[in-house]
Amino acid sequence: MNIENQEKKYLYKITEENKEGFDKFYKLLLEYNKKYNLTAITEEKDVLYKHFLDSALGEFLFPLNARVLEVGSGAGFPSLVLKLLRPDLKFTLLESIGKKCEFLTVAVRELGLKDVEILNTRAEELAKNPEYRENYDAVCARAVAAMNTLSEYCIPFVKRGGVFVAYKGGDEEEIKNGENAVKILGGKIKESYVYDLPENYGKRSLILVEKIKSTPQKYPRGNGKERKNPL
Repeated sequence: MNIENQEKKYLYKITEENKEGFDKFYKLLLEYNKKYNLTAITEEKDVLYKHFLDSALGEFLFPLNARVLEVGSGAGFPSLVLKLLRPDLKFTLLESIGKKCEFLTVAVRELGLKDVEILNTRAEELAKNPEYRENYDAVCARAVAAMNTLSEYCIPFVKRGGVFVAYKGGDEEEIKNGENAVKILGGKIKESYVYDLPENYGKRSLILVEKIKSTPQKYPRGNGKERKNPL
């Protein structure tokens, strides 16, 4: 699939079909950014392309009615963008910073979003809980960590047959370096979509990982080992 062919469709969805919701989201982002330092990207056009469009372009990778967990939700990219476009998706937003959870709570309420759970905890802790481990149709993350580290945070939550969608920059070497971690954790890279955002807003990639077998119980390792000594 050529993602760059989908840009006009999603820009229309954001600026026309769902204009009211995205306008409100942008205003909330500006208002709470002053208190919570949510993002360095605040100019309207920059937010449109770098946050809204970039998040929306992965929408086609999420199955209908999927239960989705997002690791490191931050200001809600891609989760809240996806939820505005796909009300059928049911989200668990995982964020370790309390102030960001406060913003997410306000945004979910003000945007009138249903079936969104917000958890103020860390992935390496929650993944030990059997209610959450290997219990999601899809897991996603954006701008959290390198692919090998990110995989250890995310793949344990994906059920067999489900998918992990990693929103990454354009560094193809990073993707290659993550292949070993993906394999150890029970996944397989099914597809990599590398594309350029419009108007020179940068190279991006979407990595689709399929969960083909259960993750060994010792992962994630915790105590920062995912970052200090990545698989």
